[in-house]
Amino acid sequence: MLAVSISIQLGNTFAAVLFPTVGPMGTMTLRMVIAALLLAPVARPKIHNHTRSDWISVLELAVCLGGLNICIYYALSHLPIGVAVTVEFLGPLTLAALGSRSWRDGIAILLALTGVATVSGAINADWSQLDLFGLGMGLAAGAFWGLYVNVAQRVGRTWPQVEGLWWAILIIGIGVTPFGISQAGSNLVAPKMLLAGAGVALLSSALPYSLEMYALRRIKQKVYGIIVGLEPVVAALAGLIVLHQHLSGTQIGGIALVIVAGWLVLARDKSEEQTLTVEAGQDNGTEDVAEEDPAPAGAATAATAETDAHAHADHSSASAEPHGNA
Repeated sequence: MLAVSISIQLGNTFAAVLFPTVGPMGTMTLRMVIAALLLAPVARPKIHNHTRSDWISVLELAVCLGGLNICIYYALSHLPIGVAVTVEFLGPLTLAALGSRSWRDGIAILLALTGVATVSGAINADWSQLDLFGLGMGLAAGAFWGLYVNVAQRVGRTWPQVEGLWWAILIIGIGVTPFGISQAGSNLVAPKMLLAGAGVALLSSALPYSLEMYALRRIKQKVYGIIVGLEPVVAALAGLIVLHQHLSGTQIGGIALVIVAGWLVLARDKSEEQTLTVEAGQDNGTEDVAEEDPAPAGAATAATAETDAHAHADHSSASAEPHGNA
């Protein structure tokens, strides 16, 4: 899963390089269409032998993945990658904290809000100069990200291998292509753009989403959440190395606050799961004892019967002796 995070963030950095030439929608078109071509030999898609519910799940996955990637691309076109991904991380963090009244979750939410306000520059910048559109796109991407996890797990259970993922990517590719052509025009088919788009498709879609689909079949959402909590750091490092985007010490501190907030929420969930496991084990132990109780009772009955038999034999012997003496 850590490899998935690194792959996605490296793909995002290369996607940011494409934005000036083909724009976010052009980049999205190249990424999804080429990813569908790359995954087709692996997925071996079939139209038949799938239920209506299976297709609804694929459509939901397409909406979540499409919304997530379109929003984060527009956020990346207006914000440094470390800032955009940190704001995006609020989505899964908020969903993890919803419905809880724990004081730890309250502190986590405050830390996350402070961190995002710091990393976005909202604390020490003029609000009229903040890129509110980029921040809004980052928040929207976070909402789609939170929804994506549940849907991806469902698709992974009902579709073999990566077939469901392939159909979702194909649907997204068909949906965004008209917008990509409108935004990028003939630049979409320029050799350099196709080559760069292939790299983004491999790093941001074909490879990470396939690995993620397999992983989500085997790990819990909380474990997934802990791992993706490292993505703001990975994004900031990728932005520094590839795009030479430098973050201030204050912004790095803000990223750290968001990561700590995520760990607080997810560590609480893990603690609750361990408590439930211990309680379940205690209940099972009580049931085992209850099941063993009849065995001693049966043994006592057998012992009583044996004692009665000995007593009867002794009585018969005692009765026979006077007759012999006579």
